[in-house]
Amino acid sequence: MAKSSGERVIAENRQARHEYFVLEALEAGIELVGTEVKSIRLGGVNLKDSWCEIRDGQIYAIGVHISPYEKGNIFNRDPRRDRRLLIHKSEIRRLFDKVRQEGLTIVPLKLYYKGSRVKMEIGLCKGKKLYDKRDDMARRQTERDIERILKERNQ
Repeated sequence: MAKSSGERVIAENRQARHEYFVLEALEAGIELVGTEVKSIRLGGVNLKDSWCEIRDGQIYAIGVHISPYEKGNIFNRDPRRDRRLLIHKSEIRRLFDKVRQEGLTIVPLKLYYKGSRVKMEIGLCKGKKLYDKRDDMARRQTERDIERILKERNQ
């Protein structure tokens, strides 16, 4: 049976793009148990207020909420437990150096299927100041206005 190569997005952390400049994005596998996978298939995931932390040479996603599976009874785990991400050791070292030296943050950006596997896109991010957020909102508003005017003129 052939695997589909398309990516289907499960959950996206839109707030992260508003709060941070995403300097670099990486794909990571995520270590899950069976009932968590079933819950993800039902769409019970929330990436809001989540971040990644490097401990003992491993990288963990913290604050990712995966709702308990309804029929999972004793096999359900804590919805907010720390989940290990699967990345090569050299990538973890490189990320750790950037986080420590440059004061950056690692944030989960989205959770998606790649074939039959669940993957997480994480971003190496730098925090935005309030004036940066205002500039982005003003830029998006002017782009919308320009699009609207062009659409009106073409009709």
